[in-house]
Amino acid sequence: MESAESLRNKCRACYRQFNKMEHLVEHMRTSYHSGHEPMCGICKKHCRSHESLREHLIGPLPKVECERIFKERGCHICLDIFSSRNALKAHLNSCQLSRTNVNGLTYRMANLGIFDDMRNHENGGGRGGRVVALACKMVGGGSDGSLDLCARVCLIDEYENTIFHTYVRPHLPVTHYRFETTGIRPEMLKDAMGVRQVQKKIQDFLSNGEPLWKIRPKGGKARILVGHGLDHDLKCLEVDFPGMMIRDTAKYPPLMKTSKLSNSLKYLAKAYLGYDIQTGIQDPYEDCVATMRLYKRMKYQRHKIEDFPQVTDPHRNNFASWRQNELERMSPDDLLALSRSDYYCWCLDSRDI
Repeated sequence: MESAESLRNKCRACYRQFNKMEHLVEHMRTSYHSGHEPMCGICKKHCRSHESLREHLIGPLPKVECERIFKERGCHICLDIFSSRNALKAHLNSCQLSRTNVNGLTYRMANLGIFDDMRNHENGGGRGGRVVALACKMVGGGSDGSLDLCARVCLIDEYENTIFHTYVRPHLPVTHYRFETTGIRPEMLKDAMGVRQVQKKIQDFLSNGEPLWKIRPKGGKARILVGHGLDHDLKCLEVDFPGMMIRDTAKYPPLMKTSKLSNSLKYLAKAYLGYDIQTGIQDPYEDCVATMRLYKRMKYQRHKIEDFPQVTDPHRNNFASWRQNELERMSPDDLLALSRSDYYCWCLDSRDI
C-alpha cells in the first residue's frame, strides 16, 4: 500500500511517482498535462496520444484491470467505456463509419474535367460553413520520377460536399504518372487547369477576401483548412496559408504515434473511423472525407471549458520559477488544475466557429 508521502509526490495525471515534491513540480512544469489529453475511462490516467491510451488498454503490456473492463465494454475505435455491452453495441452503429462512394457521381464528374462549386461557398456561404478539407494526388517529375508534382486536387466542405475537384497540369514535365495509385494518364492532364490557375483559385477561396497578413483565427472570414500532410500539399500547389488556420491530422499530437512521429492517413482511418481507404487507385475526395471525419471526431470531444486553455496564453505562466516554494506546498490535484496544454486542442474550434 502506498504511503501518504509517496501519494503526495505522485502525478495525478500520468501516475508517475517522485522522491521529492520539487521533482513532481518540475515534471508538471514540462509535461503540460491537461484535460485535453486522451484519458482512460476506467483509471482516469492521462496519455499523451490516443496511441498511448490504446497501448494502456489493449497493448502488449496493458493495465490488467483496465484491459478486462475495456474488452467487455470498450469501443476499439474511440476508446470510450460504456455502462453495458448493450450500450456499447448501440454506440458502435454510429462510431464505426462506412467508406464513401468514391465511384459515384463526384468521381465521374472529376474524370470529365473539373467540378467547381466555389461560388456557392463565397463569404462562408453554402452548407459547409468555415471549415474545408483539401487533398492532392501527386505524379512524378525529375529524371527518376521522385519529384512530387500535383496532378489532382480536391476540396470539400464540412458536410462532405465537393467544392472543387480537378486535374492539374504541372509546370514541369511528368516522368512518372504512378498510375497504379493515381489512375492518371497523360491525356487526363493535357487540357487540365494549370497549377498557377489552381493555386490562385484555392488561395483566394481559403483567404475568403482577407489579406494573408490580416487573417486571424477568431472573428475573421478566412477558412479553416483540414488535411493530412498539408505542408507538402500546399508547397506543391504553391499556396501560402497561416499555420494558425491549419488542422493537420499528420501533426496533431493526440493522433500521432507514441514516438511522436506521424501516422499514415490510411492507418488513422482504419483505427479511428473503422474503415479502409487508399486501396487500389486512390481518390483525393476519399482522403478529404477521411481527414474531415477525423477532424470532427477530435473537434467534438467533451473537454473541460477553461478561460485560458493553453500554456501559451498571455500572463499564464502558472509554473514560473519564482513560485517554486508555493508550488511545492500544493497538492498533486492542485498542480494538475494549474497545468495547461502545449498544443491547440481542436475541441476549441467548436466554441469559436
